[in-house]
Parts: sequence; C-alpha cells; structure tokens
Amino acid sequence: MSVDLSQFHQVFFEESYEGLDAMENGLLNMDMDDIDSEVINTIFRSAHSIKGGAGTFGFNQITGFTHVVETVLDEIRGGDRKMDQSLLDILLASVDCLRGLLQDLQSGDEPEMDTANELKAKFEAILSGQTEGSAPSSNGASDSGNSQSGNEDQNGSTPDGGGEGWFIRFIPEPQLLQSGNEPVRMFRQLEEVSEGKMDVKVFHDKMPTLSAMNPEHCYLSWEITIKKNVDRAQIDEVFEWVIDDAEVHIEPLVGTTLTEEPAPASPAEVEKPSDLVTSAAKEKVPEKADTKAAKKPPSSPQTQESSSIRVSIDKVDSLINMVGELVITQSMLGQLGQNFDISRIQRLQEGLAQLEHNTRELQESVMKIRMMPISFVFSRFPRLVRDTSRILNKKIELVMSGESTELDKTVMEKIGDPLVHLIRNSMDHGIETPDKRVANGKSETGTVKLTAYHQSGNIVIEIKDDGAGLNKEKILSKAIENGLITEDQTLTDEQVHDLIFQPGFSTADQVSDLSGRGVGMDVVRRNISALNGTVEVESFPGKGSSFIIRLPLTLAILDGQLVSVGDQTFIFPLVSIVESIQLEGRDLNNVGGYSDVLLLRDEYVPIIPLSGTFNLNVESKTLEESIIVVVETEGEKIGVVVDELMGQQQVVIKSLEENYKRIEGISGATILGDGTVALIIDISGLAKMAGVSIKHLDASTIAA
Repeated sequence: MSVDLSQFHQVFFEESYEGLDAMENGLLNMDMDDIDSEVINTIFRSAHSIKGGAGTFGFNQITGFTHVVETVLDEIRGGDRKMDQSLLDILLASVDCLRGLLQDLQSGDEPEMDTANELKAKFEAILSGQTEGSAPSSNGASDSGNSQSGNEDQNGSTPDGGGEGWFIRFIPEPQLLQSGNEPVRMFRQLEEVSEGKMDVKVFHDKMPTLSAMNPEHCYLSWEITIKKNVDRAQIDEVFEWVIDDAEVHIEPLVGTTLTEEPAPASPAEVEKPSDLVTSAAKEKVPEKADTKAAKKPPSSPQTQESSSIRVSIDKVDSLINMVGELVITQSMLGQLGQNFDISRIQRLQEGLAQLEHNTRELQESVMKIRMMPISFVFSRFPRLVRDTSRILNKKIELVMSGESTELDKTVMEKIGDPLVHLIRNSMDHGIETPDKRVANGKSETGTVKLTAYHQSGNIVIEIKDDGAGLNKEKILSKAIENGLITEDQTLTDEQVHDLIFQPGFSTADQVSDLSGRGVGMDVVRRNISALNGTVEVESFPGKGSSFIIRLPLTLAILDGQLVSVGDQTFIFPLVSIVESIQLEGRDLNNVGGYSDVLLLRDEYVPIIPLSGTFNLNVESKTLEESIIVVVETEGEKIGVVVDELMGQQQVVIKSLEENYKRIEGISGATILGDGTVALIIDISGLAKMAGVSIKHLDASTIAA
C-alpha cells in the first residue's frame, strides 16, 4: 500500500522550526566557560530530531548537513571538544542555514546548498583538526558517524573512500519494520548516492509460510554492490538508523573477492532497488539537472507563518463544556417551541438569556484557543541584538519581560517585522558607542527593554532604550531639507516625533545595511495601523526613548461604531474614532488641491463625504445636517461625513477577499442581528481613495 508522506510534511516543518529555535536559544544562553550539560543535550536532541525527520521524508540535503553538525555537538557533549566563540558563530550560522533549507523545501523549491556546503566544509575541517581553536581534548574526538559494526577497514584502505566501490551485507532483525525503518527507502538513498551504479541481491530463505507470516516482521536480507567510489560517511548515514536492529557489514571492493560470498538459498537478483516494490509504491527519483544551468535567483526571505497552533488541554476542556451547555439550552428552547403558549413566555426569556450567556462564554473560549504567548515573537530578538551589536561595535543588553502575555496568533504573526524595525532603530540610532556612553557618565553597555502587558482590552508592547534620545534639532533640519515643514513652523514635541514616521525620512548620515534608506519607520506605522493599532513615541534627551505600541487582542472581533448613509450601514473601528461632531453652521474652508477642511481646535481636518467616495446613489443630507466622524489614520485626522450614528456593538469580522473580492476602502464585513450585511471601513484605504494627501496645514495655506 502506498503512503502519501506529504500529509506529514507540515508537522515535520513546524517541529523542525521549533527545534531550530531551541538550538538558537540554547547557543545564545550558553556559558562557554561552564557548559551546562542539559543545555548542550537540548541542542543535540534538537539537531538529532531534525536529522531523523529529514531522513524519514528523504530530505537528504538536511540529513547530510545536520549529520556533521550533530557530530560536532556530540563531541562537545562528551567533553572531547571545547566550545569557543568561533565555533559558536559557526553553529549559529548553521541554524540560519538549516532554517533557509527548510523554507526552500517547504515552498517546494530545490534548496540552495552553497552556504550549507561551505559550513559543512568548515565543520569537517574542525573535526579533522585542520583549524585552530576548538581543538579536541587529548583523548581525541570520536566520529559518531563511524561507530557502526563493520566500520573497521579490513583491507587497509582509507575509511573515506572505497577505491572501486563498496560491498554491503544488510541482515535486518525481524522487528526492523516496527521501528519505522523502511529498507526500500534506504535503497533509494543508496541509489541516489551511487548515481544508479549499484546491484542488489535479495535473499528470502527465512520467509515462512503464508499462514505463519507476521506482516509486521522483516524476513528478507540483502547484499548490495556499489560500483562507484563514494564517501564512506554517505553510506554510514543511510544505515545509521538501523544499526541497533540489523547486522550491517560494509567493506571496500578493493581486494575483496565477491566469489567467496556465502551462497544463500534462493537468491533473487535485482538490477534496481526500485524493482523491489510494486508499481503502486514507486517514487520516481528525479534526474540530477545541471546545477549551473538551473540555478535559480535567491529567493527573498519570508516569514514562515504556522498553519497550526498548540492548545492546552484546559482550553479544550473549557470549550467542550461550553458546547455541552449550549446543547442543553438548545434542547430546552426546542421543547418550548413544540407546545408554545403565552404562559411559557417567561421560560422563553430565561432560555434566551441563558443562550446569550452561553454564546458569550463559548466565544471567549474559542478566542482563548487562538491566544498564544508573545514569547513566540520575542524569542527571535536575543539573536538579533547579539548580531546587530557586533556589527555596530556596541555593547547592548536586551532585557525582556511579559513574555507570557497572550496575543491572538494572527496579530502576533504580523507584529514581528515592525518590532524588528523598532529594536534595530533603538540599537542603531538610540544606543551610543561605548566610549560616548562612558564620557556621558553611563555604563558602556546600553540596554534595550522589551515589555508586553495587557491594558484596557488591548496589548501594549514597549521598546525602551537608555540611549541618547531623539535629536530634535536634527529631525527638524532633515524635515525642512525634505520639504516636510517650513522654517517658520513651530511644532510640538509630539509633532516632531511624528516626523520620523514620514515616508523616506531618515536622520542617518550615511546609508548602511541597517539604516539610512528611510524605509523603516513609515512601514512600522503602516503595518501597525493595518492591525488597528497605534504607535506612540516618548523621548528624553540624553536618557533614552520609548516606542509604545497598542494593539487589539484579536483581529477576529471588532468593537465598532455603526453609522448610516442613506439606507446603507457601515462600521467604523471604534479604536480609530477621535470624536463625532455636528457642524451646526461651523465654517468650512477650502485649500487648493484638497476637499473642504474643518477647523477643529486650531487644526485643519480634511472632510470626506462617505456617499461620494463609494458612489452611493442616495439622497444624503447637507453638510450642516450631517454628522462628521473624526478618525485618525497614520497620525493624521480625517473627518468622514455620515448621515446618522446608530450605536456601538462588537462585530465578528468576515473577510471579503475570501468570500467575494478585495474592495478598496473596505477591510471586511459583518452580519448584523437582523441578517443584513454591513461593511467595515478601512480608514487608511478610505483616505487614499478620496485622494487626500494629508500634510501639516496651517492657517497661511488655507483660503477661506
């Protein structure tokens, strides 16, 4: 029977990414002077699990690379090799390399092996003692990959090459198949290693009668002749997983007389290992293409989004209990409906109240299932701070708190990149070099604090540094130079801080890999706004800066303000609304290139009629009779003209892209209590649709 392994691939990839995270965290937290045995064992087990899973699915690129990494880790674990900074750097680079190989395989691409081969060569040089540092102890380092029976060279040839090839005798124990090992898959690996230059003989003399046969036992044995000079280590890797459940004898062909082999009963010669299985179970091995001709351009790095989540048993039990309560309530209401009369109204009302209560609790239980600790995002930053501080020649310590704070999985996957920008910004622009810090009476080691906590139904994430703070004069100078403001404008501290989020704005004196291109902070605000969140800045000269992000706990449910335009109903995210006002004869002004603007507490707010923006054929009220909902997007205010405010309620967001198609200015839809559909306004998209380019306006630019 053919088994489709692709159904298990996603689980393998997700577990491998978790293993790589564990390896990276262990390496970063390792004390090289006093290595904790549990830490190195955890790193070794993670590498071993990745190697085993890759071997199961035939991902030989992963298996071959991880084997040499595992060998080095095994020597460190056994005390045969000393850890130093250079070896730590190579091990961390191998984690990055494995993550890239896994991403290529997950996306269905052929992995780019250049970096893997370079790192593998470095590891092999370390193992052979060709590099300085990380030297083995006087006991010598034992290669765990060459510990199988039959590894001794019987004929005096070198263990790395087989001269004219290899002769292998493979005699499995009956229980081999029960351990998950599959001989046919192993033969396919050998066929790939030998490029098809191999012969196989299968012996079935131990095969019992059909009535005595156990389908879970292996009764066959094999002799394999590889007619190609291949590395012994590649053959060892194939049989590494069966060494405890089989006799494996590997001998070089040089000086070996094959005619002296024992003559087992009833041999069946097989030209190709793929002939050992039925056509239904065959898997075609792709021919090796010309790697130079087929070499693809490097793919852009992409964030892996997991398609599954781990849920605690307590949350599942709570959900099951609530579903049970809901079933009981439904049964009670069903009985009332069968013989309903006026005397049962009170029981009906009680049942409906109970249904509302159960539905609310069920909703909360379901939402908790999607909640995950933000440590899944925070875990990437110790490595980021370590690597970036070395590039900048700065001493920086990362302090994290609130890692157990829970956040919706969807929000968490989208907040990672903005946090990377903000932390790198603090390290590059905020934290001073050690000599400057000492000159200013500070410790030479700067501190970046990353904190998460819940507040008023939102999650708050703070990135705080003890650096120099924002340079107000430099920001104003750059803003004037870029034409964002004029020299005679007077801005508050809040407005000055807001300038750093303008597209293309940067105070860096020169462009580097980390900063200077002006494509960081505006992306941060845009991405956070897309999550219905806000970002604030606090800065104190000479003491440091803080970036405060406020996000909704989930994107699946929205607190909204219902409004009407004609007979249409729309919903504004409540978090985006600043205030709602009625004009009542207030003066409207006009500025060239803009729509009407309203003077609101010394600030001019552009006015957008919702009916005109969406081309609604409705008889709307005049501006004086209408309501203006003032909303904020990307740090600027917009007044949206509607007919009436209808109340506030919590709504469940439905994706228009999945159910219909993308509509500019609309972020989603919801179904109201009366069964009608209401569209949810995308504030940022609405402003772009209306052609509003919002700048800092002052009275001198307004024509009454």
